[in-house]
Amino acid sequence: MKKLSTSLILLVALVINAWAQGVNLKNMDKNYKPQDDFFMYVNGNWDKNTQIPASESSWGSFLEILENNRSVLKAILEEAAKKTATKGSDEQLVGDFYTSGMDTVKLEQLGWQPLKPELEIIDKIVTADDIMNLVARMQRNSLGSPFGVFVGADAKDSKINALQIGQGGTSLPSRAYYLENNERFEKIRAQYLEHIAKMFTLMDIDAETAKKYAQTIFAIEKRFAEAQRTPVNNRDPQRRYNKKNIDDLKQMTFNINWDNYFAAVGAKNVSYVLVGAPEFIAMFDRMLGDVPANDWKIYFKWKLLLGSAPFLSSSFRKENFNFYSTTLRGVKEMKPRWKDVQAIVDGNVGDALGKLYVAKAFPPEAKQKMEEMIQNIKEAFAERIKKLDWMSEATKAEALKKLNAITYKIGYPSVWKDYKQLDIRKDDLLGNLRRVAEMEHNADMLKIGQPVDKNDWFMTPPTVNAYYNPTVNEIVFPAGILQPPFFDFKADDAVNYGAIGAVIGHELTHGFDDQGSQFDADGNLRMWWAIEDREKFEKRAQMIVEQYNEYTVLDSVHVNGKLTLGENIADIGGLTIAYDALMRSYQKKGGKPKAIDGFTAEQRFFLGWGQIWRSKYRNEVALERIKTDPHSPGYWRVNGTLSAFPAFFEAFGIQEGSKMRRNKDKIANIW
Repeated sequence: MKKLSTSLILLVALVINAWAQGVNLKNMDKNYKPQDDFFMYVNGNWDKNTQIPASESSWGSFLEILENNRSVLKAILEEAAKKTATKGSDEQLVGDFYTSGMDTVKLEQLGWQPLKPELEIIDKIVTADDIMNLVARMQRNSLGSPFGVFVGADAKDSKINALQIGQGGTSLPSRAYYLENNERFEKIRAQYLEHIAKMFTLMDIDAETAKKYAQTIFAIEKRFAEAQRTPVNNRDPQRRYNKKNIDDLKQMTFNINWDNYFAAVGAKNVSYVLVGAPEFIAMFDRMLGDVPANDWKIYFKWKLLLGSAPFLSSSFRKENFNFYSTTLRGVKEMKPRWKDVQAIVDGNVGDALGKLYVAKAFPPEAKQKMEEMIQNIKEAFAERIKKLDWMSEATKAEALKKLNAITYKIGYPSVWKDYKQLDIRKDDLLGNLRRVAEMEHNADMLKIGQPVDKNDWFMTPPTVNAYYNPTVNEIVFPAGILQPPFFDFKADDAVNYGAIGAVIGHELTHGFDDQGSQFDADGNLRMWWAIEDREKFEKRAQMIVEQYNEYTVLDSVHVNGKLTLGENIADIGGLTIAYDALMRSYQKKGGKPKAIDGFTAEQRFFLGWGQIWRSKYRNEVALERIKTDPHSPGYWRVNGTLSAFPAFFEAFGIQEGSKMRRNKDKIANIW
């Protein structure tokens, strides 16, 4: 661990102390009653007094933590940028990367000139093989392409990595933006065409030609959208698993030379490929045959321009912001440059930055407390499984086997990425991005057919999030989210169990939601359920779908119960398990503590849950998330979950017939 400077010690202390408050009573609005609207009871004053910052599309607890993390990271980056550090060291990588992004004078001088070499390559494509070579090049540079390629665990042989490809090709948030015929999406489509044309005029293309380019690009992307699976259909892991050997691929397509493509993308020793959506690849193959090469040139120039715009001169950055942030998400102002560059550094050399971050913002005591909570919550989950009245003993045994096999990671990796060979320069932002992309891509391709490395992380340490990985059967909590109000190791257990404890339970329950429950203890996609038990599970899951279908945002737009099913199961199960764990921990300690601020331990548990989901969204974002986000809006993560929770009714005296209490016959008892 690095030694902290005095200024950084003070900064981190101020950030942490500002948040170390357990339940924030000032955020509550007791004009609301717990039985009527618990979200507003806990967060009403916060909601009334909080404005979404002009540079943000939404605001809430996640972004409040992120903002505090940004303060810590800013100090780290600025300190590193001032140093003359050893080439390849963490300080050199993050400091020089940050400097390259902050050098707006250089970016203004360059304009779009850095794109010229790639544009010249695009202009040379003629044949289907040329296009596929270009697809491979775009993928190596982490730029948009008709389909995605990556290497990850084979879902039915989870110890081995396999080459995988999935649907792609579009540039709007979801297929709905291309296909749904309503006033909002029709307006966005028109604005999208205008945006594309404006971006090309910034590259000295005349206005009429730019408009024609926009029409060509939209026509291609619309065909991709028509071929894509819906977000709901794409959630099914069995449907996503389509194992194709090389002969299968060659029979499935007519225009793709797979051997040449694999060579171009750097994929060696490929014996089979996992194809997420074969029908999409078949459509792309057809398009290779009937879309003229000149149209493909225009399309790929757009993908190059779109993927590079945030890293070019201000005219490109502003126009990109105007459409993707203002038009689509209602954001009024661009973020300060340092915030964008900080995100770029984290997204590209996240382990180097993360190593410096955890040394300054994640004390060992926090990790120890998390380990204790995870163990208690796993024990509580095991007891719940044993007592389930709807599941057979045989299926219970399999469920317990899986639960006991779940591993966890907390804070930061035990093995950090090695960036020593990475060439990061102070004066070459776009080049830095391309070199990182190439390095990561090449490392990815080398994993084909190799054992899965269980030390890998899919989030960087400063990330304000957590995840469950079904093929490794693990739960992961980066240091970034282990901050108040989600986690405060100085606060009372009730608040912590209602907040991060419920998140721990949430991630554990993902192993047993509608998708995760199809993977076994070893992380293989294998149905381990007795048929009659699975049928009971599906019936209960359908009740949750119907429950969340009832909920609306903006008065009339309904939550998609099928799209959000996995997260809703995880919320309900996670909160239930965390509550049981808290009660068990009190039994071990000899009893519950006295009330704090007039609230019992049980009540503070639910207050902890309510305050972590405080959130506000711009209308544009609320609608976008309904179409694309598998999570329910924060309001319904609180009220929807609690309305089906008997312990909540008891803690706050919620009577039958209250708004916050569902009828017994509409409550699904799963976990």
